[in-house]
Amino acid sequence: MRITAVTGRIHSTPFDYGNPAGPGGNLHLRAMDTLLVEVTTDAGLTGLGEGFGFTLVGTTREALERLIAPACIGEAADDIPALMTKLHRRFHNFGRNGPVTFALAGLDIALWDLAAQVAGKPLHALLGGAKRDRVPAYASLLRYGDPALVAAATEKAVARGYRRIKLHEVDLACIEAARRAAPAEIPLMLDINCAWPSVAEAIGFCQAVKGWNIGWVEEPVWPPEDFAGIAAVRAAGHTPISAGECLGSPGDIANMLAAGAVDVVQPSVTKIGLSGLLAVAAEAKRRGVALVPHSPYFGPGLAATLHYLAAAEQEQPLEIYFADLAKPPYPALAPEQGSVAVPQGSGLGLALAG
Repeated sequence: MRITAVTGRIHSTPFDYGNPAGPGGNLHLRAMDTLLVEVTTDAGLTGLGEGFGFTLVGTTREALERLIAPACIGEAADDIPALMTKLHRRFHNFGRNGPVTFALAGLDIALWDLAAQVAGKPLHALLGGAKRDRVPAYASLLRYGDPALVAAATEKAVARGYRRIKLHEVDLACIEAARRAAPAEIPLMLDINCAWPSVAEAIGFCQAVKGWNIGWVEEPVWPPEDFAGIAAVRAAGHTPISAGECLGSPGDIANMLAAGAVDVVQPSVTKIGLSGLLAVAAEAKRRGVALVPHSPYFGPGLAATLHYLAAAEQEQPLEIYFADLAKPPYPALAPEQGSVAVPQGSGLGLALAG
């Protein structure tokens, strides 16, 4: 089975996330954009993938179509390790973390979709088989910067059945508002997005939220490659620490794990591909570190992550961006009472919205 075409298509939709001002203000997103990577073969099959993401989709599509697509024509689609290794080596001078590798991640997901279609099985069957027919989800709230809006969104998430909630707030008043709005048994995860320029500030923040049932503090320091700094925050022992979404390869994430930096590792399938996610999973298991993928997407990246979590030995939650899309790429991925049904069709097993 040979590749005949590789193309990128942007799915864009308005969305509502509970801010009366609408997208804008302190939020950088104006629409929810998904880069769909389509791989067509001479067998008449098309695989779908997703490359990161959001406001970067145009740049990633450019990298996909100008650099990567021509190099794929005529290549075998059914030897994923060989092709992905060849492409990563060929394009390494264009950056080991960025639009080129994000496009390669989308290609990798599409090749896995094709492999499962050829086998006539759902993707999770190629990953060891589903161990659950629904995967719990956690609500990943966008940033509001207003305690009242944070509290309202938290209450809404709880009412929809979520039993884990992640915030993207750095202001303690906003976090405290969420803590008061959610039942005490519901953990809050705090994605700091590398806000603190010093280890001391990050440790002080973790100390301030200690005792608030914090699931983890995510990416506490800048830059995200400061593994020693992240490890120092973890060593202070106030809260569990997580990171990994900003790293561009399994090797980079392995170095972070070797530094003892995190309690939870969070690879992003739209940045390192499903093959990369599986490599990180093996390393995390070897080191006894929990793996909870980064997945605030709505397309094939979210679907591939769902298949992975369905087949994972230990149950972990699926990250769902807490936003209502006017036209989601995959309506079937909408959570119900805090969990998402595992697709059973061949490949990703989902039909894109028309």
